[in-house]
Amino acid sequence: MQTSADRQERHEYPTHWEADVVLRDGGTARIRPITADDADRLVSFYEQVSDESKYYRFFAPYPRLSAKDVHRFTHHDFVDRVGLAATIGGEFIATVRYDRIGADGMPASAPADEAEVAFLVQDAHQGRGVASTLLEHIAAVARERGIRRFAAEVLPANTKMIKVFTDAGYTQKRSFEDGVVRLEFDLEPTDRSVAVQRAREQRAEAHSVRRLLVPGSVAVVGVGRTPGGVGRSTLGNLRDAGYTGRLHAVNTAFPEDLDEVEGVPAYRSVRDIEGHVDLAVVAVPAEHVPSVVAECGEHGVQGLVVLSSGYAESGPEGRERQRALVRAARAYGMRIIGPNAFGVINTAPDVRLNASLAPEMPRPGRIGLFAQSGAIGIALLSRLHRRGGGVTGVTGVSTFVSAGNRADVSGNDVLQYWYDDPETDVVLMYLESIGNPRKFTRLARRTAAAKPLVVVQGTGAAPQGHAVRATRLPHATVSALLRQAGVIRVDTITELVDAGLLLARQPLPAGPRVAILGNSESLGVLTYDRCLAEGLRPSRPLDLTTGATAEEFHRALSAALADDTNDAVVVTAIPAIGETSPGDAELAEALRSAAADVPGKPVLVVHVELGGLAEALSAAASTAPQAAGKASGATDGAHPAVRLPPAAEGLPAVAAGPSVAMTPAAEGTRLIPAYPAAERAVRALAEAVRYGQWRREAADPGKVPEYDDIDEKGAARLIGELLARGEGLTISDAQTCELLGEYGIPVRRALPAPTPDAAAEAARSLGYPVALKATAPHLRHRADLGGVRLDLADEEQLRRAYAELTELFGKPEELRPVVQGMAPRGVDTVVRAVIDPAAGAVLSFGLAGAASQLLEDTAHRLVPVTDREATSLVRSIRTAPLLFGWRGSTPVDTPALEELLLRVSRLVDDHPEVVAVTLEPVVVAPHGVSVLGATVRLAPPPARDDLGPRTMPAY
Repeated sequence: MQTSADRQERHEYPTHWEADVVLRDGGTARIRPITADDADRLVSFYEQVSDESKYYRFFAPYPRLSAKDVHRFTHHDFVDRVGLAATIGGEFIATVRYDRIGADGMPASAPADEAEVAFLVQDAHQGRGVASTLLEHIAAVARERGIRRFAAEVLPANTKMIKVFTDAGYTQKRSFEDGVVRLEFDLEPTDRSVAVQRAREQRAEAHSVRRLLVPGSVAVVGVGRTPGGVGRSTLGNLRDAGYTGRLHAVNTAFPEDLDEVEGVPAYRSVRDIEGHVDLAVVAVPAEHVPSVVAECGEHGVQGLVVLSSGYAESGPEGRERQRALVRAARAYGMRIIGPNAFGVINTAPDVRLNASLAPEMPRPGRIGLFAQSGAIGIALLSRLHRRGGGVTGVTGVSTFVSAGNRADVSGNDVLQYWYDDPETDVVLMYLESIGNPRKFTRLARRTAAAKPLVVVQGTGAAPQGHAVRATRLPHATVSALLRQAGVIRVDTITELVDAGLLLARQPLPAGPRVAILGNSESLGVLTYDRCLAEGLRPSRPLDLTTGATAEEFHRALSAALADDTNDAVVVTAIPAIGETSPGDAELAEALRSAAADVPGKPVLVVHVELGGLAEALSAAASTAPQAAGKASGATDGAHPAVRLPPAAEGLPAVAAGPSVAMTPAAEGTRLIPAYPAAERAVRALAEAVRYGQWRREAADPGKVPEYDDIDEKGAARLIGELLARGEGLTISDAQTCELLGEYGIPVRRALPAPTPDAAAEAARSLGYPVALKATAPHLRHRADLGGVRLDLADEEQLRRAYAELTELFGKPEELRPVVQGMAPRGVDTVVRAVIDPAAGAVLSFGLAGAASQLLEDTAHRLVPVTDREATSLVRSIRTAPLLFGWRGSTPVDTPALEELLLRVSRLVDDHPEVVAVTLEPVVVAPHGVSVLGATVRLAPPPARDDLGPRTMPAY
């Protein structure tokens, strides 16, 4: 008889089941399969479990595990019997196992598709979400091994475990017999189970970032004994910002009699610090970081900001050093920002954290800022901080994260935090690379539905320090997918700040209608032209003349805002001329008061070299008069701010940046952004208009329709049979037609024609008129090369066309000719779906032909596509008018086209084995569509996908 140990030897250790996870409280753990080498760890773990938890697990007092128990719980075949452990520091904190059973409840093997599942969590780690995370992972493992249903028996008093099962969101059945609650639930993901999983993911990842941004105590490791250096500077930045928590300076080289550095308690090791340390800022050479990580982990530090360089950005050796750093930190349940990071900032008055290399704390406000690059981070902070160049007062920065090499904490994690952060209204991100576009797009869509998300995305290769998945999609396609997720996608830092200023304190426009008024006719016309270029609908500019008074500006702006035909107002202004012209402060007050009277529409100012007006619109952060001699950049607290440089390298001077009108009234009064150029103001407004439109449409995203004629099981059976013949393959034309037919997608028959006689026979079978096509790779879908003959009405025309093709292009075996019945006339289009390794499943649509390819006129949507998205997909290509009766042509059947797109989306979404589908051409006629050519490629599905269990990026 075959033993479990024998079976374990037959099945290789499943390394892809290993995963790092973020728990409910923000800490981390590692999940991995249990093996025969874990006997001692299991015994030690069990000894630390309370008698009550043991009773709940075994339904009887069970003080210790027998040798037989230990053998059973550590020897698995990884198919019918599987055990997973959650570990921290290499030690077990929880276990879960399943045993496959048959209909009689006895141990079984496939094809039995049910298993019993049981958990045990150390009491010290209960309430951290360990069991729910393990359930996600053991369910994914079970599905991979052909198990479709779990059964669990739980004592009624074990309410915590019952809640783990009932809250998971799976379809389940409950019964009560012999004093035991029996739960049975299907493992197929449901809308509710996916929603529950993603809500837990958001809470856990947001909490993990919060522990880094709101620490109660900070230790700076690597503080120099003399002024200067990264560690000493960071300590000074923390102290000068007025950090409200406990601050510690650490350096192994400190003399034993040294008690403090610049008033901060000093220690030779993190271990020497009395009390808990939440965050450690590491500023030591890379070779000393491992020992610091070990000290921090043993002391219970929750997170690290690693400023040290010398990691993946320095080459292969540094990349290995970075992997070791992440593994070591995760072993202790710590998260890392960095390495090679610039640092983090939190301006909240009850935190005041400047754990960064920025010499000055930015003004507090409502903008969350993320940058991977330290250089870009300081440039953005400088831009936002300068009075003439950015946000002041309450529209400053809420939190700032510069992630450096982004080895652990990434933009996705920070997005999870900002999603429900009440202190952040607008998110600005500079991304040099996107490590997981599929997840980023999902998170961006949810975040953008709540608050604006503005992104500058790098266009080149990812920096050396960033581990990112390779994508086969063009950069423009990824950008388009981000826009469809609600991301405000801009190209430069200037545009990032411009859009952020407008969105931070102005309402979203209800539409594209723009009123333009001001004291310069030429500046008004320039603004008008830019509005047209950006797709807005401006009214003719109202010229108030150069002698306009502040009162006239006030009346004109009030009237424009009150006019229901306007959705936004752009005010243009040039320097005051004449005695009746208003002063800068007077004009600023006139504009602010008019905007305050009608608060529902955005107002922007375009000014030209108006230093005084820019100063007035960008008033000081404090509404109180400045004391004589007090620097305008100083704060009201005990720690005055250190002034940032007036301009960062590569940035324009102060006057070139937008400013914000600061109303000397109650906080929350609208601030009016002012821009030095019409194109910058209008571009920011156009982005706000498009975002507002997306928000309105996102409120009703549509639905993925059901079709009664789709045979999902039949398609799955056919795919399984085909994949059994090979790892990955492009299936034959007949198999393609059969598979697409299961989803209600008929493909017009095409019969091979290796000889003229065979062509004639095929035509008689199909019925005239017919088309004769060459299907050789260099001629396929290239009607422009002459490889297609259409509307052949009889055998004579067919044979003549056959002779012409062979004379022009070569022998029949080289041309691979086919005969196909003629489809109704219409517009030729192309439908494609592809599984990208980074972005996931993408559906693409465009018109057929060289012109569309040259113009790259193809639109994309992420799968699954809703009915509303299919409608917008068809209309989003530049050549879409050809489908809707352009120049008097007959409009084609776009509803039938949209249905075809939805069916292809369903096929790819239901079956991840379908990695590529191409329908070309698809002729869209006035009534119906005809698919004339189709190819499908299959491959084994990935072991885990975006519907799989929560995991952190692998290292």
